[in-house]
Amino acid sequence: MKRRNTPTKQAVLDLFESCSTALNQEQIECQLREKMDRATIYRILNNFCKDGVMHKIVADDGINYFAMCKNCCDHLKHDHFHFRCTECNQLICLEDKININLPEGYTLKGCNCVITGVCKTCQK
Repeated sequence: MKRRNTPTKQAVLDLFESCSTALNQEQIECQLREKMDRATIYRILNNFCKDGVMHKIVADDGINYFAMCKNCCDHLKHDHFHFRCTECNQLICLEDKININLPEGYTLKGCNCVITGVCKTCQK
């Protein structure tokens, strides 16, 4: 479904295009506080996920993060791992594609893979 572009949608896109990590709702609200309310942000993010512009990651801390689909082939299957730094809480999409082998008769509909640790910046 083609949705019309609005200044609020463009503000969300601009924020994500200027950021190299996934962002959670609180981080997004802090950046866009002056431009729109929480409900508008949430609606835009969910529509972007439905349209394949972004994908949602439920991290090990239970928080939803959102990331731009830059290298995602199919917006319904985001077959890559994510890494969340336990020091700075940044979450990034790891580039390497993963292969998941399920037992015969099982069908993969999606996966949510989050690795936790300390990023290279925080280790310095």
